[in-house]
Amino acid sequence: MRISFIWRTPAIALLLSAGVGLSGCASFSPDSGMTVVSDVASQTIGKDVAFVRSADGAERTGGAVRRLLGRPLTVDTAVQVALLSNKGLQAAYNELALAEADLVEQSLPPNPVFAISRISGNGSYEIERQVVGDILALATLPFRSEIARERFRQAQLRAALETLRLAAEVRRTYFRTVAANEMVGLLTDAKSTAESTAQLAKKLGETGSLNKLDQAREQVFYAETTAELGSARQEATSARERLARLMGLWGSDLDFRLPNRLPALPRHPQSLPSIEVDAVGHRIDLQVARMELAALEKSLGLVQATRFVTLLDLAGISKRIREGDGPPIRERGFDIEFQIPIFDGGEVRVRQAVERYNQAFNLLTEKAINVRSEARDAYRVYRSTWDIASHYQREILPLRQIITEEMQLRFSSMQIDVFALLTEARQRLASLRAAINAKRQFWLAQSDLQTAVNGGGSGAARETPTTTAAAAPAAGGGH
Repeated sequence: MRISFIWRTPAIALLLSAGVGLSGCASFSPDSGMTVVSDVASQTIGKDVAFVRSADGAERTGGAVRRLLGRPLTVDTAVQVALLSNKGLQAAYNELALAEADLVEQSLPPNPVFAISRISGNGSYEIERQVVGDILALATLPFRSEIARERFRQAQLRAALETLRLAAEVRRTYFRTVAANEMVGLLTDAKSTAESTAQLAKKLGETGSLNKLDQAREQVFYAETTAELGSARQEATSARERLARLMGLWGSDLDFRLPNRLPALPRHPQSLPSIEVDAVGHRIDLQVARMELAALEKSLGLVQATRFVTLLDLAGISKRIREGDGPPIRERGFDIEFQIPIFDGGEVRVRQAVERYNQAFNLLTEKAINVRSEARDAYRVYRSTWDIASHYQREILPLRQIITEEMQLRFSSMQIDVFALLTEARQRLASLRAAINAKRQFWLAQSDLQTAVNGGGSGAARETPTTTAAAAPAAGGGH
């Protein structure tokens, strides 16, 4: 339905004054919303972040990365390098900047549309000028601006979540890489011993002092150790490459140095009696889901408020008419156009918004339950891996050392032969390998425990439905 009036009141001034009165105050921040990300990274993992947007910024972060790479990398320095140099993380920060641009856009009133037409014939003409503004968009501007602000806060937490995810992945990859290096060192020594044993067995066999079966046993041990060393070196190289990718390194920066051994176990494991409460209170992805639910609630209210009027335009009209040789006649007024909800009274959009809200509520509840379970399980794994690794360090390896020393004494006094000594060396090698794996599992479990409390795991960023579809009718585009 269109209702037209020829009125002497200037409608253009009415539209402009309404837009100025309802316009939001959002503007671009100096750091593109990075304050929240920086605070989360500093308080949660004790690291700095940087959003590189200029050549000077790139030079500063590059200098910081080079200084960190100038010494052997610890797990903390590896994480810091990744947070400064990883380009995928920079792309996540670009998403945050785009979210801020959307916030500013949604806080501005809609631009008026100017139209002009001229009709002439038989010595007369008619000129019509219109300025059209979306009244519904103006009326809902504060509501839409607040929803956009909530989305921007969510974008800030998502950028922080991506920061924690990268940090957690770097920690896991670092421990895998160093453990692989330690295994390579152990197997290198074992191969050297096995090679000497195989050569000795061959010489003894040539003299008839060693039968063919025992010769084959020593030679196959050397062959198997050589194959295992090759596999360990390949694993260490691949792990190092993955760590380099996560840290965003290439070229000469690939010469970074890593320790040859995993860090020693802590003397005592952490005691976390309130692990579930800590996880529910600190998980960034849970905070994002809560904010998403709040934004959907506001969108639901907006949809209900605009369910009957989906399109409302106000047009200021100015006409200039001339007939024949008479003077032109000027006429002004305005034109209002809106839809009559005869067939669709907005029930469909309201039902969709309600179901999206209910869906988000159920997903948030599920996420909270899962977060509690993940935290409990992560702590149990952490404690059990500490117990196992500590058992190797305090019980098994010292006993193996005693056995080795006693076997060497008996060999020196000729109570046993060299092959009994070598058999014990193989058993000690198996214990050392198991101890390395146990220590590796502990450090990985510690990283997973930190992730379970703070967020950032591979499965932690499950998204709830966005508010885009529910809030879209507020702009006056739905029917």
